[in-house]
Amino acid sequence: MEIGFLISLIAIIILLLLSAFFSGSETAFTAASRVRLHSKEKAGDKNAALVNRIRDKKDRMIGALLLGNNLVNIMASALATSVLIKIFGEAGVVYATLVMTMLVLIFAEVLPKTYALHHAESMAVRIAPLVRFVVFVFAPVTEAVTWIVRAVLRLFGIDISRVAKGSHLELLRGAIEMHDGPEEETQEQRAMLRSILDLANVDVADIMVHRRNVTMLDSRMPIQELVKGVLDSPYTRMPIWTEDQDNITGIIHVKQLLREIHACEGDLARVKLDHIMLEPRFVPETTTLYDQLQAFRERREHFGVVVDEYGSFMGIVTLEDILEEIVGEIDDEHDENVIGVRREKKGVYMVDGTTAIRDLNREFGWKLPDTQDYSTLAGLILHEAQTLPEQGQSFRFHGFRFDIVRRHRHQISKIRVSIPKS
Repeated sequence: MEIGFLISLIAIIILLLLSAFFSGSETAFTAASRVRLHSKEKAGDKNAALVNRIRDKKDRMIGALLLGNNLVNIMASALATSVLIKIFGEAGVVYATLVMTMLVLIFAEVLPKTYALHHAESMAVRIAPLVRFVVFVFAPVTEAVTWIVRAVLRLFGIDISRVAKGSHLELLRGAIEMHDGPEEETQEQRAMLRSILDLANVDVADIMVHRRNVTMLDSRMPIQELVKGVLDSPYTRMPIWTEDQDNITGIIHVKQLLREIHACEGDLARVKLDHIMLEPRFVPETTTLYDQLQAFRERREHFGVVVDEYGSFMGIVTLEDILEEIVGEIDDEHDENVIGVRREKKGVYMVDGTTAIRDLNREFGWKLPDTQDYSTLAGLILHEAQTLPEQGQSFRFHGFRFDIVRRHRHQISKIRVSIPKS
């Protein structure tokens, strides 16, 4: 009796240890960071690579671990019940239930899962070979169980094979939002990371310099006036038009102009515009910032002429414009310090109607909607009001108050934006 009791006790302890292994393994493999394991795999860690391969077939992995866990738990409970019935009779069932519930809960569930949760990556890497063996041994049973589960769910109209696995981009965005903190540096980092992910969703039309704000030169003007126009401009590249401003025939670069003047020994009369004009690169207004950034890199260019579907000149986009979408405004010694926003007092701002909503959201942390229907603050007001507002009118939407301060013809030029006090 004593030997049999001792053997049974040892068997129960072994089964509880196996239960702890299965419980901890499940938690470690599901909680381990995919990013960190991927980095370890790239660094040559074979066990990290093994963990990633096992997790690629998550259904089979979880099925095998749950099967093993339930198997050893039931065996341990049955063995404990048998032993205690022999000792206490029918009351042994109650004692076995209470004792095994506490033992399994503490030593086979809470303890191993708590440890695995706090040491997920290191534990997963260490036990990867054992888990692979368990998955291999239980593979036939888990495949059968999975087939039965899918068949039963299909009877109720549920097909789990059509369930999306989830977007890695959404996970990355979530990780960026978790990078939180009151420090200005943290907020800037979060804004930059968000902007990088948005490059594929923003068109060049949303950030381009509109044609009415573009400095352009007429190819028919005398060369002396053209040179003066270049010198008076703060820009190094300017479009050249012929006959019609929609007909952009070239781009003049200050450095090319200087080289030509030097070659002509300072005689402007000998300077030929055809010798210094660069071929314009036309960019559809629907091109995404990501695609345009790649185009600039491949062609080693910095300047594009934006056109609409009819070929009409819409504006210009530069490499600096795209980079500013990521890192914020980049000012140099020639930039004009005009951002289109002036703070009047706390919570009140005077904003140009042409100011991009993306810039306002980025600068002040606002959450004004920015859709394909509009990209500027004036566009937002027109969209919401469904009419052309009069000067002096006020609107409230999206948690802000908008007062139309100035309207020039059919264009809203000045808007006072107020954040209502909570």
